Amino acid sequence: MKSFAFVFPGQGSQAVGMLDAWGDHPAVAETLREASDALGEDVGALIKNGPKEELALTTNTQPVMLVAGVAAWRAWLAEGGAKPSVVAGHSLGEYSALVASCVLTLAQAAPLVRFRAQAMQHAVPVGVGAMAAVLGMESGEVVAGCAEATASFGAGSAEVVEAVNFNDPVQTVIAGSKAAVDKACELLKANGAKRALLLPVSAPFHSSLMRPAAEALREKLASTTLAAPQIPVLNNIDVAIETDADRIRDALVRQAAGPVRWVECVQALKLRGVAAIIECGPGKVLAGMVKRIAPDLEAASVYDPATLADTRQSLAG
Repeated sequence: MKSFAFVFPGQGSQAVGMLDAWGDHPAVAETLREASDALGEDVGALIKNGPKEELALTTNTQPVMLVAGVAAWRAWLAEGGAKPSVVAGHSLGEYSALVASCVLTLAQAAPLVRFRAQAMQHAVPVGVGAMAAVLGMESGEVVAGCAEATASFGAGSAEVVEAVNFNDPVQTVIAGSKAAVDKACELLKANGAKRALLLPVSAPFHSSLMRPAAEALREKLASTTLAAPQIPVLNNIDVAIETDADRIRDALVRQAAGPVRWVECVQALKLRGVAAIIECGPGKVLAGMVKRIAPDLEAASVYDPATLADTRQSLAG
């Protein structure tokens, strides 16, 4: 069998009915029961029925994406899928990876990501912050453009914009205060970016404006027991694999207010010798990024019984 990695998606891949294709698969049903018990609400009903606007609230999106990723993972194992040599997750997806690695139980992780979402939402009032996707420009130019936009407001200004998601070689997400993000979009388009699109999100995730959320998360994680990883987990913030519980906690804290270095994560997975990177959970966003970052790697997605069977067959070949 080919050496492979599993990666888990974060916010943005959610959709009403995203688990419907699994039908009454026992592993998926059990995952929904566990998460519902942990959160004190019917997570399955929220995923199945929405509405879309409710699912898009970050305090709901983060738990449901965790659950959807873990459900696909457990279905994979239940159907005889082999364990990957390494796991990772994009932003929030790192929590699904930690559950897959048995560092966290789902009963621990579901309330934890809801707490994370609430802390992020409270850190910056709705409408004060913003995020935008910059397309068709190398990341170094985006970083420089953000610095220029921030500097344009003068020393001591609270306006700030930063590159926060390095998604592929020519797609970078920026975040910060609304005025600074707007200014950066204007500058980056003038400097040659193909597009700079504001994203429909409620907070400037992964920017330095999230530091209050990171500190709240630090306190929460201090009382959370972490087990030793059963599968190596490559984190976003340092592009590193940690085994010490305190170092894992610290990376999760810093990740909340620091950039997602996804391009480097994929490159690091490739250097570990994997032949394939499999996205585990709803959608195909990460698989598409993998193809753009490392075209020679096999990329696939597991989000229903058919893709699970296809991926097992492909890896066996």
